[in-house]
Amino acid sequence: MSVIPNLNGQRVSALSAVGNTQLIQLRKIVPPTGAKLFLKLEYQNPTASYKDRMALSVIEGAERKGTLGPGMRVLEYTGGSTGSSLAMVCAVKGYKFIAVSSDAFAKEKLQTIRAFGGDLHLVPSDEGLITPGLFTRMEEETQRLAAEPGTFFVDQFHNTDAFTGYEQLGRELLLQTSRIDVFAAAVGTAGMLMGVSRVLKAQNPRIHIVALEPASSPMLSRSLKGNHRVEGIGVGYVPALLTRENYDEVIEIEEKEARQMARLLARQEGVFAGISTGLNVVAAARLAAKMSAQDTVVTVAADSGLKYLAGDLFYD
Repeated sequence: MSVIPNLNGQRVSALSAVGNTQLIQLRKIVPPTGAKLFLKLEYQNPTASYKDRMALSVIEGAERKGTLGPGMRVLEYTGGSTGSSLAMVCAVKGYKFIAVSSDAFAKEKLQTIRAFGGDLHLVPSDEGLITPGLFTRMEEETQRLAAEPGTFFVDQFHNTDAFTGYEQLGRELLLQTSRIDVFAAAVGTAGMLMGVSRVLKAQNPRIHIVALEPASSPMLSRSLKGNHRVEGIGVGYVPALLTRENYDEVIEIEEKEARQMARLLARQEGVFAGISTGLNVVAAARLAAKMSAQDTVVTVAADSGLKYLAGDLFYD
């Protein structure tokens, strides 16, 4: 991708647009009493997802280590947002990208991977549901492709280079608000929650970190697997990046509530985001309602509602 000099004479690309997203206060969907609730608009990243942070940090981490270089291809299994982010980073850097995904995930996300030049290997789902078995089959297909020469397997569920990108998110939060009492976010790979937690707890160990999951798949809270349609989270096992000392509580949220909140955010707050964002805000609002007016709860708008228009999210 061609680059042009910016006003400071530095050469920039689309990758320079990753991060530095805005933090807004939600005012209409929160109770009149209780803590202030802030939402980090991660859909302002280039592919409209917080996963851009992870994609850039893991690719540049691999380049520094020498495990990824010219002529190699990048491989990952993904529900879509990670694939879109990796495809974008690879397009800028000149790597071929292969995504193993499934028809269970939003068509918009899969089409975005192709738009950035990525190749898709689709694993059939069970009637469109996100199930533990689906992730197992996707991982098996990925391992087969990873064995081929010249392949860098990102391995987002174990790659600690993801923390680099998400720690920057935590540092941005500290600059954007003078006080954080609670940070709550849904768990997929757990990279974002753990990266932010490492920064926030280093600044103030009393900040309460809350991990969120779908009530129909309460693996973190009750060690139970289940099916759901909240893309990007609730993978059916405890992710390796999730360390118990870096979070304080787990809350289960009903998928129906998450979907309703996504619609309310658009109609009442002007925030156009996806299902996991709805889940994040349901939990954050519930926590804020129990706290004082001096307190602050922060969560994340993980991706844009534009990624869900082909589905039923925005239909009552």
